[in-house]
Amino acid sequence: MNVKSAGDVDFAKRGGVIPVIVQDRRTKDVLTLVYANKEALENTIRTGNAWFWSTSRNKLWMKGEESGNVQPVHEILVDCDSDALLYIVDSEKPMCHTGERTCFHNVLK
Repeated sequence: MNVKSAGDVDFAKRGGVIPVIVQDRRTKDVLTLVYANKEALENTIRTGNAWFWSTSRNKLWMKGEESGNVQPVHEILVDCDSDALLYIVDSEKPMCHTGERTCFHNVLK
């Protein structure tokens, strides 16, 4: 496995934000797909908790700052193009704002 730094991540490709998949370390469940900007990634690395960029509210936020459902980040993986991230988290609380464990709880028919 190659080691990269936060400076290697390509934020320019999508106008300053990149997609972040959040996955539970223990269960391997995909919990959500969100976005991060450079500051969110730096905050995640610095604090050890998942930070994101809200594209709908145009603001930086830490998961759990209002709900208490903080998501500690165990590992951060970057894809081969350095333009998407995977946060491996130790998730003990719901990730979804609806109270569901994962944001992917609806079936499309």
